[in-house]
Amino acid sequence: MPLTLEQSKTGLSDKVDLQVIDQFRRSSALLDAMVFDNAVSPSTGGSTMIYGYLQLKTPATAAFRALGSEYTPQEAVRERKSAVLKIFGGSAEIDRVIQSTGGLLNEVEFQLGEKIKGAVNLFHYTVINGDSETNPNEFDGLDKMLTGSSTEFGKGSTLDLSTSDALDANYKAFLDRLDEFLAELDGAPTLLMGNARLITRIRSAARRSGYLTHSEDAFGRTVTGYNGIPLIDLGCYWSGSAIESIVPIGGDGCTALYGVGIGLDGFHGASPLGDKIVNTYLPDLSAPGALKKVEVEMVAAAVLKNSRRAGVFRGLKVQ
Repeated sequence: MPLTLEQSKTGLSDKVDLQVIDQFRRSSALLDAMVFDNAVSPSTGGSTMIYGYLQLKTPATAAFRALGSEYTPQEAVRERKSAVLKIFGGSAEIDRVIQSTGGLLNEVEFQLGEKIKGAVNLFHYTVINGDSETNPNEFDGLDKMLTGSSTEFGKGSTLDLSTSDALDANYKAFLDRLDEFLAELDGAPTLLMGNARLITRIRSAARRSGYLTHSEDAFGRTVTGYNGIPLIDLGCYWSGSAIESIVPIGGDGCTALYGVGIGLDGFHGASPLGDKIVNTYLPDLSAPGALKKVEVEMVAAAVLKNSRRAGVFRGLKVQ
């Protein structure tokens, strides 16, 4: 049975596990909305976890026919695909003296919370930029999945949204193009995702035109959207030398907007067989050893079963 993070809480009694799942959900609108097909078990001697599926490439059509004539045969086209589940998370070591003398600051809780933020950022980054050919330890992301697809929109063109004046001049053209992009998808997307600069520009354009909408998430927080579709800033990550946007901004100042229709027939996650999507490992503070380790871990991959349930709108100049 497919699971969301919220559904994975069912049957859990450990208070820490429940808090960890809620932290993942609070930290990521994408993870909160994501559906995981928990159907993968290890294969090839237990060394690989492969999720096989059929991706719909060309849908079926219908036609009229005259009396005494036959329909022209036409079949929906599916392509066999597979995704290999990858392991990601992190650990932190804590000296037992720091934990025991922490006072109001629980060091284990603090380090666990920071590892959750790191895991969320890594999931966001890989959902967009992942490329298993470049890094075999990560799963493929939307940028790779959508390159060359029928829902790669705006490639080779530029819409300038970089300043207030440019937005005033171009917001109507941009919203027209955005509606064209959305029309290419199979149904309204669950989320529209980008970096902070682009999401801010879209909110401004939507406000100018009266299409800025507001809703409430599961935690009572206000979520802004375009015509009812939530606008999600995927945030930033540490590249090793600087903090950079997860959805990159190119040297020409252009970036991209991603739309995903979440569901088992569209864009979703795959996870191992079982009811736990997130695993937490806490130290036994009474056991011998000066250094105590805390770990958080997920095993997952991103899957796109219908090529028209996700798309990318490129060439949006934001700086």
